[in-house]
Amino acid sequence: MGTPDFAVPILQALISDPDYDVQAVLTQPDRPKGRKHVLTPSPVKKLTVENDIRVLQPAKLSGSDEMAEVIALQPDLMITAAYGQFLPTKMLNAAQIAAINVHGSLLPKYRGGAPIQYAVMNGDAETGVTIMYMVKKMDAGDIIAQRAIPITKEDDSGTMFEKLSIVGRDLLMATLPDLIAGRVRPIAQDEDQVVFSPNITAEQERIDYTLPADQIDNLVRGLRPAPIGNMILDGLRTKIYDITPLDESTSLEPGKVVRVEKHGLIISGGEGTTYKINRLKPAGKPLMDITAYLNGHQDLQPGVQAITNE
Repeated sequence: MGTPDFAVPILQALISDPDYDVQAVLTQPDRPKGRKHVLTPSPVKKLTVENDIRVLQPAKLSGSDEMAEVIALQPDLMITAAYGQFLPTKMLNAAQIAAINVHGSLLPKYRGGAPIQYAVMNGDAETGVTIMYMVKKMDAGDIIAQRAIPITKEDDSGTMFEKLSIVGRDLLMATLPDLIAGRVRPIAQDEDQVVFSPNITAEQERIDYTLPADQIDNLVRGLRPAPIGNMILDGLRTKIYDITPLDESTSLEPGKVVRVEKHGLIISGGEGTTYKINRLKPAGKPLMDITAYLNGHQDLQPGVQAITNE
């Protein structure tokens, strides 16, 4: 059971391994995408159809015909990876060996729908994948296995999704034989250490320009490639795609222009920090590099309050 690209390598590994027989795949219903709102299947559905495997897409799983169909299969294993819906207890109990989840964080940190984004946004040094038993409570099951990887300053949520999907694939395939043989020793999650990572809200997309440059950079990278953080720059809501924190200080208040270079707009952050804006997308305009942007914004001169609250 999975939906986005994160789940694709995991499903592919199960399909490719002769020890496993994928009887059915559950994924979210096709969604409209693009300006023309064309109904588009999830990445998991595309792979499922290519391999001629039964695909089920209930809009709401609980009480659905699709849930009854899965229960009737009496599968040995139920494996979820970023599926996007809760599994009712009745369904979980239908798994003959186990119902497990491949989750993109080091639980109990970052339970919820956006664990990878929060790890980058919060400037964590590492994150990872947890394989755990599924229970009715969100991401609260006993931990079966974990594997950590570093987050570099070059990473964003997109690169971490790609890395963690491979980590999740490899960890799952290494764990399944011991799970099936009854050799795993699960560890209960420490409820005192729980941190939640709910889905990103529109309010969180607005980047607080009074933060230090490193924290602004974490937010920019954590919100990339989607939904992309934004600021009010020169009076216009502007999506900020890429910045570079600089190793120089300023006495200017946050959001002011420190200087303008041929290929750089240097802005003051909080606590006397500075950063260079590299790529951005003003509302109604295409994505552009800072050189193209500055050609149309001659008013941005040193000392000007370039970034405001509204």
